[in-house]
Amino acid sequence: MNDASGVQEADVLVVGGGLHGTSSAFHTARRGAKVIVLEADYVARHASGVNAGGVRTLGRPVPEIPLALMSREIWHGMADLIGEDGGFVASGQLKIAETDDELEACRERVALLESHGFTHEKVIDRDTVLELEPALARHVTGGIWVERDGYALPFRTTTAFRLAAQRLGARFLEGTPVRRIEQRGTRWFAHTPRGTFSAEKLLVTAGAWSGELAKQVGEPVPVHPEGLMLMVTHRVAPFCRATLGATGRPLSFKQFDNGTVVIGGKLIGIADLANRHGEVDFIRLVKSARTVTDLFPHLRHLGVNRAWAGVEAFTADELPVISASREASNLYYSFGYCGSGFQLGPGCGKLVSELMLDGVASLSLDAFAIDRFERHAVFSDASASRLVAH
Repeated sequence: MNDASGVQEADVLVVGGGLHGTSSAFHTARRGAKVIVLEADYVARHASGVNAGGVRTLGRPVPEIPLALMSREIWHGMADLIGEDGGFVASGQLKIAETDDELEACRERVALLESHGFTHEKVIDRDTVLELEPALARHVTGGIWVERDGYALPFRTTTAFRLAAQRLGARFLEGTPVRRIEQRGTRWFAHTPRGTFSAEKLLVTAGAWSGELAKQVGEPVPVHPEGLMLMVTHRVAPFCRATLGATGRPLSFKQFDNGTVVIGGKLIGIADLANRHGEVDFIRLVKSARTVTDLFPHLRHLGVNRAWAGVEAFTADELPVISASREASNLYYSFGYCGSGFQLGPGCGKLVSELMLDGVASLSLDAFAIDRFERHAVFSDASASRLVAH
């Protein structure tokens, strides 16, 4: 709807059309709100379309685990929720240990989780690992297994949430970068080259570009961009069922039904924030390929079909910002997922919709508050002062 000045109005503006933006739009529209999503490029262009597709609760920082477990239940019921499963396959996730020390680290990790009441990660021995994945190199010593994890197709999933949101009346405008946000009275305004948009509530889910918008309202966040890389191999006979990671080195690895193998795992490339694209660093890709051939020697001569990169936001403490603004009313944030946000998308979209419409989410988001960096800095300064005084 347009007002007399030509400003397009809604109940909620969402800045960013990645998975967290489209999921938030869906869950918010499902509650009856009129939603407009403003996307600078096209939906799923960056982190949401180029990640490895891991639906992974395994290895999460402890504060993220309740969110990840809740979101995983949504993944398992995705078809019922939005009419499409996003290509989700409950393959299980296996984190491989290659030395006795790495296996001990796995035991310590699971013990830590159990001390917090989480039992989804299980330590398994070498024989069990090789029973699950017989093609693995014989030097593996064990690992951690999570049966209900898996993988999905990022672009398909994000598009599915977009279409589901559109069926509920949400509007998506691509090629519409938000240059400036401001609050006038009780309404937020987003200024774009395609006009001005207004709503009572505004949600920033713009990935690596979110920090700039937060800074505009006086909430700077220690966030920086990285270019995350992936590569896909030629087809090869089926040999791997689970989605794999490694304990001692970066790896995300899965084989699709068509025989291709997707290799990722926070492979950092080159991020060009100003020009909105990521570039592949082939030297780092070579290191990742070596990890794969160490674990699966029979792939030594398998060719790489293509490689690509997208831009993602990383925070100083490696946790996302999922928060109401501390500086302005009716302003909300969901960004900085540090290369691990895909699995959280369906659940965090629901939590963010609750935060916006109910004032509080059904799971605690305290660990993800936007002012935590400022509080930590104040605490650190005070501690340093006390040390100097003594």
